[in-house]
Amino acid sequence: MTKIAKFEKYSGIIPAFYACYDENGEVSPERVQALTQYHIDKGVKGVYVNGSSGECIYLSVADRKIVLENVMKVAKGKLTVIAHVAANNTKDSVELAKHAESLGVDAIASIPPIYFKLPEYSIAKYWNDISAGAPNTDFVIYNIPQLAGAALTPGLYDEMRKNKNIIGVKNSSMPVQDIQIFNEAGGDDHLVFNGPDEQFISGRLMGAIGGIGGTYGAMPELFLKMNELLKNKDLETARELQYAVDDIIGKLTAGKGNMYAMIKEVLRINEDLDLGSVRLPLEPLNAADKVIAKEAAKMIIDTKKKFI
Repeated sequence: MTKIAKFEKYSGIIPAFYACYDENGEVSPERVQALTQYHIDKGVKGVYVNGSSGECIYLSVADRKIVLENVMKVAKGKLTVIAHVAANNTKDSVELAKHAESLGVDAIASIPPIYFKLPEYSIAKYWNDISAGAPNTDFVIYNIPQLAGAALTPGLYDEMRKNKNIIGVKNSSMPVQDIQIFNEAGGDDHLVFNGPDEQFISGRLMGAIGGIGGTYGAMPELFLKMNELLKNKDLETARELQYAVDDIIGKLTAGKGNMYAMIKEVLRINEDLDLGSVRLPLEPLNAADKVIAKEAAKMIIDTKKKFI
């Protein structure tokens, strides 16, 4: 069995799921369900829930359970669901892992512990303890050293692959060579997801089986098209589309407000999808940012017209 056949349910475009709030800034079950249905309608492979794009660090354990429960009400059997369960302590992380498994997610995922700089054996124990909380569920290591403050090293990855539940890495470090390193180390028994959206085609060409990304949700059609172009070996058009997507990402990050606030405004404009704002201390949009959001929304529409 080839790697792609073995991991078919993880192969493709998996948007990182956004936090959905009501007018009071509380998690909205109805808006979570609406965003889940949006992803189903767009035809993506799955969703990555309660990760960076889901503002997980600013949500309580109870909030994160509400989000995942309402994703699963709509997504089960229709989308691959990966639940990010890392919290600031092992106890909460294990609780979230148990909850995720009870709902029937396809996989759980976790960044390393943040704030305190821990030795690799402590990071390995943290991940293995989480995995033990969901013993029948695949586990994806989330490598994002620029935010977590700790990197997945080849030695730590070697240690983690002793755990039968580890299926691979969501690699969000910027050097695309890291995908090669983890891909070669894991062989056919493990997978790598591309993390940085700005280098989607580079990551796929280096061996990533698919992608999990924070801007996919704003423009899923464009990432689906890039993936299709790669499968058809039309690298010239894929590169042209990647450049256009990178320009859009530049616009999404051009305001004072947080990028996820900008994306939610774009979704409101282009898709009539209201997800609320972002949770403080993330910065909401100001009046000038809303002008930028309109420009980003138009860029997405224009790029769709050109490439799809």
